[in-house]
Amino acid sequence: MVNHKIVVAGCGGMSHTWIEYALQRKNAEIVGLVDLQTETAAALAEKFTLNVPVFSDLTEAIKNTGANLVFDITIPAAHPMIVSAALKLNCHVFGEKPMAETLDAAKDLVLASELSGKRYTVMQNRRFNKQIRAYQELLQSGVIGKIGSLHASFFLGPHFGGFRDMMDNPLIVDMAIHTFDQARFLLQANPVSVYCHEYNPPGSWYKGNASAICIFEMDDGSVFTYNGSWCAEGLHTSWESDWRATGSLGSGAWDGINTPYAERKDSSDENSFIYPVKKQVFEGSWNGQEGHWGCLDEMFASIEANRNAETDCRDNLKSMMMVFGAVESSKKGEKIHF
Repeated sequence: MVNHKIVVAGCGGMSHTWIEYALQRKNAEIVGLVDLQTETAAALAEKFTLNVPVFSDLTEAIKNTGANLVFDITIPAAHPMIVSAALKLNCHVFGEKPMAETLDAAKDLVLASELSGKRYTVMQNRRFNKQIRAYQELLQSGVIGKIGSLHASFFLGPHFGGFRDMMDNPLIVDMAIHTFDQARFLLQANPVSVYCHEYNPPGSWYKGNASAICIFEMDDGSVFTYNGSWCAEGLHTSWESDWRATGSLGSGAWDGINTPYAERKDSSDENSFIYPVKKQVFEGSWNGQEGHWGCLDEMFASIEANRNAETDCRDNLKSMMMVFGAVESSKKGEKIHF
């Protein structure tokens, strides 16, 4: 059995979920904590009763602990430095999204992973959900025919404070990466172009654009649209978005919370002005763990089977292309081709 010796880089609130997962895994051991503020790392060690050293420098941490895996749970701006340092020291990396704040930086990390021979896998926890797995089965089953379009609505009003409030493109860069990645997963397709209009509506507490409308053309001929806001007070969707797909034989819907369902046309009466439909609920067959723990299961399984994970950096780069293509389109006011 592979023994994973883990250094955790970034000891803020998000690290708790990662550490809780690692502590219950029999072949994983946390051997060090890294944070620029060592007192933060020390407090985290105390919270989880971890008798491990704390560091302010990742390189020092890896060399002193013999780690072979790094959890990168730092802020997005720090990811390139953390990931590249870990890869150079022969560590695999599991990291929070997004890979980087620019597409070029993300591409550099993919290249660094390939050159190192080590795996860099990105957290896309929202793929690991019983309902989205069922919805993907629905869309791929053919029950609504060939998919022509997929639509996601996302409206929430979280008051984070901190770095998100100061980002230029908080919705697209920090949150829409989830929805864009979900769309690729659901359609099993990749983008070929995007047109995006970003805006910051009245009442927004964000410095940058917290709302956006995007139109993506996909390589399977379908269209994916995204309509979202991170400063919407009231009438909230789920964090998973509210989804609707239209196909040649019907439509499929998922509200991000409940079981997805399809309505397939009943063409028994060809004289109907609008055909009646038959509803079909999709429970799905997936029974893995959900959220971060489900994605971490897949990350660890990929190392142990010596294969790319479902959310390997090479795959995730395509979701990053959607993010930064949307930002570029918004800035230029024109359609961007990938």
